[in-house]
Amino acid sequence: MRCLLRAALACLVLLLGSALPGAFAAQPAPLAVDQLPPAAQLEATELGRVWLDPAGTATFEQVLRRGGMDFTPGQPDRIHALGERGQLWMHWRLVRNRDDAESWELVFPMPTLDAVTVYQQNDKGQWIARTAGDSLAVSAWPAPGRYPHFRLDLPPGQVRDVYARIQHLTPANFPVELLSDTAYDDRIQVEYLGLGMAFGALLLLVAACVAQARLYRDSVYAWYAAYAVITSLCVAAYTGAAAHLLWPRFALLGDAPQSMLALLAGGAAMLFVRNLIGLAGRYRLQDQLVRAAGLAGIVLAVAYPFMAKPAGVAMVGVYVAGATFVNLWVAWAAWRRGDVVGAWVLAAFVPLCLAVVITMMRVFGWLPVFFATQYAVVVAMAIEVPLLLVALTIRSRERHGAQIRELALSTQDALTGLLAAHLFHDRLQQVVARYRRHRDNSAIVFIDLVNYPAIKARFGTAVAEQSLLRSVIKLRRLLRDADTVSRIGEARFGLILEGELSRIAVTERAARLIAAGLMPLKGLKPEVTLQFHIGAVLLEERTAEPEDLMDALNDLLAGMSPRTRRPIRFLDPEHTRPVSLEPDSSILGSDSGLPAAAAESVPAAAPVRTASVP
Repeated sequence: MRCLLRAALACLVLLLGSALPGAFAAQPAPLAVDQLPPAAQLEATELGRVWLDPAGTATFEQVLRRGGMDFTPGQPDRIHALGERGQLWMHWRLVRNRDDAESWELVFPMPTLDAVTVYQQNDKGQWIARTAGDSLAVSAWPAPGRYPHFRLDLPPGQVRDVYARIQHLTPANFPVELLSDTAYDDRIQVEYLGLGMAFGALLLLVAACVAQARLYRDSVYAWYAAYAVITSLCVAAYTGAAAHLLWPRFALLGDAPQSMLALLAGGAAMLFVRNLIGLAGRYRLQDQLVRAAGLAGIVLAVAYPFMAKPAGVAMVGVYVAGATFVNLWVAWAAWRRGDVVGAWVLAAFVPLCLAVVITMMRVFGWLPVFFATQYAVVVAMAIEVPLLLVALTIRSRERHGAQIRELALSTQDALTGLLAAHLFHDRLQQVVARYRRHRDNSAIVFIDLVNYPAIKARFGTAVAEQSLLRSVIKLRRLLRDADTVSRIGEARFGLILEGELSRIAVTERAARLIAAGLMPLKGLKPEVTLQFHIGAVLLEERTAEPEDLMDALNDLLAGMSPRTRRPIRFLDPEHTRPVSLEPDSSILGSDSGLPAAAAESVPAAAPVRTASVP
């Protein structure tokens, strides 16, 4: 009999032991929130229990009726693949002591979370459901913010159950945190401070680019400003700041703006880098492919809201990753051929490439959600945008330098850097006109390098051009900054010397030039001397049209013998002759109105200047 009682008692113990785990699972011990550190950020997933509903058919009432038998302890790093229909249920039992004055928040720090619904009981015992997520307008959330957060209704001394239902397309571990109001407010302030600094720097770069585009009339800066604006909007949408602050009431497209802006940012990045690197100059086919891929980003962004979400998310991931690697290849190809701009673009896109890889691995469930996987793209873009601005500045300087050199070719002689001949003619016209108005004297001097043809025939073009450069150096040593010097022929130079000049002053300068040309440069091989012939005219001695002065000086130099002993010559001054006035002159005829007797008393007229032929 005793043996039967012992056996029955053993069976009863085994039955109770098998039933206890289910009972404990159904009624877990409540968590006293007031015993948690008030300023801490605690992972709430491991403090509660979870249940995955792959079919997504369970309602909240069914979950309550089941008594929580299917819930298991939560694991913070466990990744759940919910798909389009799956649901992840979470459950906490919480209690707050009567002397605890702190309020508590249940925070889901994931701005891209599709939807989360939190169920709590009110004072009457009724279950109240509140939903938030990026598929809803932020204005419809119970508490607006960058990511969902819910105020916990915990009356002092009462145990309350809190349920959460998560719906999200891509795999994730869905972090949940339990924070006091103080800790949550401090955290939000720090987060917005960091984001504000990043967005402020981006907007400052945009404003600077717009100003430079208007100041320098350079459209490249305007394109970069547009790219920076799109990138800033993409980062703002990705971090939840845009939905919270820019379009809190917009819910027509759901969470599509994030993916649409990501597509636009990828396409804009390819188009901008293609233009910055100048891909068309070396790889024409690749340039057309990159251009087509960049424009495809605009088309895909428009088409994204009409696509099935799983296919759309996969397409966004592939396109953004492809755009990043294309930019990386373009920059690497430019850097390999020695382009410093390519090095800066490569430095800008390497961190972004790593961040995009990390983000894609998180989106597809290969990495858990935490700070590095969520905000790596933000940090990478904060690094990329300034580096691209440096690359743009270098490229802009190169392009402006080329434009300046191109402009200089139209205003300066390509070999000597002297003033172009047509500008010398314009300057001569101004000097002659000013002399006629204000009698400001000037000297016009033409200089021939007489032995230039002989140097070219004997030593070649290189030595002949070197002789011209040496002539320019010797000329500049004798001139003032106000004097004008130009190359007006193959081996002929034109000078305009302004001021109170005389033949002696001009002759002195010309003699010094001739003497300097006859002194060969020390160490020069071959030893080449420079022989100059100089023709000049003073405007106070001879006033004529600029074309006539130039023709007269050209004729003067052409008439000099190569071995002349007078290498410095001046145009003859204009001669004067008196005009005779006879009584029967036609001047005093019937048209004059003077009687013939009075003609004898008319004084002789002033001398009249007449031009002489040189």
